[in-house]
Amino acid sequence: MQLPNDRPETYLSALPEKIQKNTDLVLCVLPNNRKDRYDALKKYMCLDNPVPSQMVLAKTISKKNQLMSVATKIGIQLNAKLGGEIWGVTIPSKTLMVIGMDSYHDSKRKGASVGAFVASTNVTCTRFYSRVIYNRTAQELMDGLQQCMRDSLKEYHRVNNTLPEKIVLYRDGVSDGQLAIVAEHELPQIIDTFPKIMPGYQPKLAVVIVKKKGNARFFAKMGSTSMVNPPPGTIIDHTVTNAEWYDFYLISQCARQGTVAPTHYNIIWDRTNFKVDHMQRLTFKLTHLYYNWPGTIRVPAVCQYAHKLAFLVGQSLHQDFNPELADRLFYL
Repeated sequence: MQLPNDRPETYLSALPEKIQKNTDLVLCVLPNNRKDRYDALKKYMCLDNPVPSQMVLAKTISKKNQLMSVATKIGIQLNAKLGGEIWGVTIPSKTLMVIGMDSYHDSKRKGASVGAFVASTNVTCTRFYSRVIYNRTAQELMDGLQQCMRDSLKEYHRVNNTLPEKIVLYRDGVSDGQLAIVAEHELPQIIDTFPKIMPGYQPKLAVVIVKKKGNARFFAKMGSTSMVNPPPGTIIDHTVTNAEWYDFYLISQCARQGTVAPTHYNIIWDRTNFKVDHMQRLTFKLTHLYYNWPGTIRVPAVCQYAHKLAFLVGQSLHQDFNPELADRLFYL
């Protein structure tokens, strides 16, 4: 469908004619990256008429020598937004739920933060259920966190006809000074949610703080004089770690240029009975499952999905999305 101009209102007037109840996805080819138009389109398809959507710049698909590569990347993204499991890794624990949490300050609503909550819903941790929490106060965050946990567990039960026996929550966006808030406020709220789902239900929970900012850098020795970046999967869990914490550094991504930055993981609560190397291997495996990149990324995929969702809501939607989209990666 071709439009006479690129004004946001032109798109918004045309979309209702084309989006039907059985529409699976909308692909928009845009002449430029005007934010007001992007925001208007995303609001319409994430709030008013819930359907996964993909925005593509015309210049992106105009390079003939790169067309196949671009088409493949877009195809993978579309597949993921429709619920496809593009690739996976072996997860030994078959009753495990992994959760990613991140936050973003809303660009228009002063004092408001968006907390994104993304939970896996299948045994391979390749399908996800997403919610957001809008909060100005600690109490709003606590109430919203319990609701996200309840909704995610109900969705997991709907998919698997059972509840997860183990839950690993990766909490991003927390500084060292905020660890007490997570341990003393967020953690009790999460634990308090479990028996409300089913009397006596008490899964084995681990809470892991994910920290990307830091000055630590590591090198691998090559030969007698050369120093290179360590390969993806490198773990550092002694000497430079905190003697009072259960923590480790993981280098999961590949840096083609410059010095690779490790990610620091601090496990502040753990009742899973995972061995130390099992927790480390699980974390590394989860960095393979981000469907916007054909390789490993710096954090577990659920953290990156939570970041993408919080950014979309805080930058473009400025309110909660339609729950009909919760079981799809519409924000990818």
